[in-house]
Formats: sequence, C-alpha cells, structure tokens
Amino acid sequence: QVQLVQSGGGLVQPGGSLRLSCVGSGFTFSVRRLSWYRQAPGKERELVATITTGGGATVYASSMKGRFTISRDNAKNTVYLQMNGLKPEDTAVYYCHVPFFDSWGQGTQVTVSS
Repeated sequence: QVQLVQSGGGLVQPGGSLRLSCVGSGFTFSVRRLSWYRQAPGKERELVATITTGGGATVYASSMKGRFTISRDNAKNTVYLQMNGLKPEDTAVYYCHVPFFDSWGQGTQVTVSS
C-alpha cells in the first residue's frame, strides 16, 4: 500500500533552518507529483509547495517564496522541504502528500520560537 513516512522538524529559533524529508513506498515514486502542506493551530490546511515528476517546483504562498524550497530525489524515493529564515508564523504541522492517491504522511511538528 502507499505509505509516506516523514522525518525532520522540531523546535528552531526564528531565523533558523530545518529540512523535512518524506520517504514514499508502495508506488512508483518517480512518476508522481508530490506536495507539502501545513496546518497551523486553528487554521485550515494550506498548500505549501508542489514538485512535478520532472522536478519543476512551485512554492505557493508569497510569505514562503524565497525561503522554502521543495526538491526530490527519485533514487531515494524522497521529497524534501528546505525551510530557511523561519518565522514564528511558520509554526505548524507539515504534511507530505501524493495527490494521485490522496495519501498523506503522518505529519511533522515544526515550532519556531525563541
């Protein structure tokens, strides 16, 4: 079955960096578009970034552009979200997602606080 296992995240000070990873299994990873979402307390889940099979990447929210980067390593069945210049408002649970299967990772807490 399709499975997405996330790692990374944690507590970081404002201005710091984190990298989230998501390893996929149970499907042909290289032919699927992949996304990252996040959900802050009391808010709806929002799309952060998407990467195509060819590696074309889009970061959706203007507040994250220039700070967040999505990438993939098909040889490792892994999609990454590199987050730099983190702000307290980036605090959320982050999820990886495979749209084709509507499958989600287990979620990873990112907390930005001094």
